[in-house]
Amino acid sequence: MSRRGVRKVLSKTQKRKKEHLELCLDTGSVTGPSSTGLDWYRFTHNALPELNIDEIDLGTSFLGKKLKAPLLISSMTGGFDLARKVNRNLAAAAQELGIAMGVGSQRVAIEEPSVADSFQVRDLAPDILLLANLGAVQLNYGYGIDQCRRAVEMIGADGLILHLNVLQEAVQPEGNRNFKGLTEKIAAVCQELEVPVVAKEVGSGISVDVALRLARAGVRAIDVAGKGGTSWYAVEATRAAKAGKVADAAFADWGIPTEEALVTVRKALPEMELVASGGIRTGVDIAKAIALGANIAALGQPLLAPALESPGMVVNFIGGILNELRIAMLCVGAGDLAALRSAPIRLVLSNES
Repeated sequence: MSRRGVRKVLSKTQKRKKEHLELCLDTGSVTGPSSTGLDWYRFTHNALPELNIDEIDLGTSFLGKKLKAPLLISSMTGGFDLARKVNRNLAAAAQELGIAMGVGSQRVAIEEPSVADSFQVRDLAPDILLLANLGAVQLNYGYGIDQCRRAVEMIGADGLILHLNVLQEAVQPEGNRNFKGLTEKIAAVCQELEVPVVAKEVGSGISVDVALRLARAGVRAIDVAGKGGTSWYAVEATRAAKAGKVADAAFADWGIPTEEALVTVRKALPEMELVASGGIRTGVDIAKAIALGANIAALGQPLLAPALESPGMVVNFIGGILNELRIAMLCVGAGDLAALRSAPIRLVLSNES
């Protein structure tokens, strides 16, 4: 039932978004078989850090906006009633914690403006860094600067994510599969849009070549979104299986691990603002990502279950992760994120403790 007590017939796009959310609640069916690569790294423990954990500073800035902690609630959902609840609970938590948030793809609300309120959270989160979101491939399917502006204005966003989901679109029965000429169109959006543009993969990683092209196109930040976390290929394969179709497993291990994407892109683009996502699950993951070159980290899927309950549950969940980050920083002797970026960290063999 809708919030007004009238059952609504969902459009094909809304139905797909609802299926995506339901599948993402089942971690086992949507997490790929690969490691993020972060587990191959170890910090050097500092037994005498000369720090008070309560004074450790997690503050940073991203896209020119101050954050109380280096964390972005990753883009996930929108377009139907349950998604509205998720987004609003996430936003209220982000406001309390002083962290950033991206919404799910707003294509559904561009097509059906009546569902725009499922993305609108500014009344609950007036101060957060809030990012709108559209699929970059839509620039080949009738979208342009006008639709990008509409997405930003719809939610009062501080920036726009253009997500890159080549593998997902290729295997999705309803997918848009023409990615030709997109670099030039992304550049046009970067030039004309009044807010910064963030380029984001969705779980297959960003290579150095693509990162360099995106930088030349004018994006202000890149979310490397490597493999090791939620696999949108697995999501689409599971959807196919539920519909009675054969789920092809050929691409189950496809992509660039989060660690590899992060380290190589940082080396190639030392000044670019980078987000590490793809399998970020703990405060130690965040600490490693920042030590390896990320400005901030992002996670999404683990927040869905808490977000279905209440803002308080989300705050408690993220609060635990941020406490882990503080402990990691204490144990390497890093009183702030600048110190964490220079903390000793080493690549080890997979069987080394």
